[in-house]
Amino acid sequence: MAKNLNTLIRLNEWTVDERRRELGQVLRALVELEVGLERLRREVINEQNAAMASPEEAGFFYGNYARAVIDRRQTLNDGIRRMEAQVAAARERLNEAYRELKKFEVAQKTRDQREARELARREQGVLDDIGLTLFRLKQG
Repeated sequence: MAKNLNTLIRLNEWTVDERRRELGQVLRALVELEVGLERLRREVINEQNAAMASPEEAGFFYGNYARAVIDRRQTLNDGIRRMEAQVAAARERLNEAYRELKKFEVAQKTRDQREARELARREQGVLDDIGLTLFRLKQG
């Protein structure tokens, strides 16, 4: 295996960023559907108020409008349920990519620590040799 995992770390960081963008897009689509549902709710209230203001004119038209609203609401709710499932899937893909990234980061950190300990051990060995040499020179 490669001594340095920085390339794999950068690749996995890119993957995590890509998964974040995907999640953001799905969340935006979900918000748009929820906004559409709220807009429909306000529209129904306005139409109901208009129907109450002039019941003789609205009686015939409101029934057709109400059926259309029920269909639109059902379509929006179905879309919201689908988007919520997509959000959950996108979050899981992001979590998986993040776990993969962390795996390489931890492995690199462990390697760096091991190399630092080895370097410190070698440096200490050199210093010990210098110390022994100086001690022998003073004794001899």
